[in-house]
Amino acid sequence: MVKMSKRMKEADKLFKQGETYSLEEAIGNIEKFPKVKFDETVELHLFLNIDSKSSDQVVRGTVVLPHGTGKNVRVIAFCKGELEQKAKDAGADLVGNVDLIDKISKGFLDFDVVVATPDMMRDLSKLGKVLGPRGLMPTPKAGTVTIDIEKAIKEVKAGKVEFKSDKQAGIHIGVGKRSFPIEKLLENTRHLIDAINHAKPAAVKGNFIKTASITTTMGPGLKVQL
Repeated sequence: MVKMSKRMKEADKLFKQGETYSLEEAIGNIEKFPKVKFDETVELHLFLNIDSKSSDQVVRGTVVLPHGTGKNVRVIAFCKGELEQKAKDAGADLVGNVDLIDKISKGFLDFDVVVATPDMMRDLSKLGKVLGPRGLMPTPKAGTVTIDIEKAIKEVKAGKVEFKSDKQAGIHIGVGKRSFPIEKLLENTRHLIDAINHAKPAAVKGNFIKTASITTTMGPGLKVQL
């Protein structure tokens, strides 16, 4: 039997087991959660009506959250020539090519997102075993492999997030910080849900989103009726 912490016991008293809330109610209730010593991420958890084993039913896409994620995203850019300065001007935290690849191969992983121009992908393939398992390998589908390196960097810095269904047909993603006003969390969450609904595979019939819940990093999950 899992032992509940004192904080979780306090949270459990505030909400009825199995109760379903509207999105507005669930996000509003986050303010009642016992507080912790850091600014928790507010998380959206969805389980989809898809066959996760079927390649044509993988749900994947990107969306720029209107109010960002609340996180300082560290971006590194792989490019050459005049694009290096453009990448720096766009806000990349680190810019390079072969030298940067060598640095990462030696253990440097102090970054959150990697963007690259198409001509760098052959060299970057050397880092597949390092970046791939961490979900950091740039891809055209995520918009992180592009000749418009400036736009890619600015979007990531502004709050662009990638979503992808996992092997359990779930999507789990942050929609902001607990310190955000309720209105901003609501707008971010609705924007994300719209993007996920837009990515519904053609083969899926009936209700696309089976279950949804809202929680924080250290808080209880609240079931949401969308």
